[in-house]
Amino acid sequence: MNNKFPTLETERFILRQFTDNDLENVYKGLSHPDVIRYYGISFDNLEAAKTQITWFNDLEKNETGIWWAVCSKDTNEFCGAGGINDIDKANKKAEIGFWLLPEYWGKGIMKEIMPQICKYGFEKSGLHRIEGFVDSENKNCKYGLAKLDFKYEGTMKDCEFKDGKFISLDIYAIINESTN
Repeated sequence: MNNKFPTLETERFILRQFTDNDLENVYKGLSHPDVIRYYGISFDNLEAAKTQITWFNDLEKNETGIWWAVCSKDTNEFCGAGGINDIDKANKKAEIGFWLLPEYWGKGIMKEIMPQICKYGFEKSGLHRIEGFVDSENKNCKYGLAKLDFKYEGTMKDCEFKDGKFISLDIYAIINESTN
């Protein structure tokens, strides 16, 4: 565990560093067809998922982002993950990402934790802009970002090749107005 790793809290959740005890849940999430349907990473075994936890936790080597395990305050149950990555220090921007185990979908978790992640990005990482790149078919994610005041900026048509076909990505962003 990294003593410098920041812990974030909301009313119902703790966002903490990943531990080895999270391995099965990370694998469960990032191998589940409904979770990875629009997600850029998937794993087919526990050992591969362990590399993801190592990446999540290594703040010194991974200067391009920070990700947290999202856990219930009451039960300590692992719900999913969220964070920022692809930090571009020169342009003061980063990309936001998140995923939840399906049993936690529709419970307002992202609406509660994403503002804390954005606040961390703006206040602690000095970001001016946080972007979300969303598969154009992922209506739930687009709806969620809009509820969090991310603004739709446009669509990159056929910009990635996934599962044997081209997909389009919608761009959403939120700006730290206090840095203007």
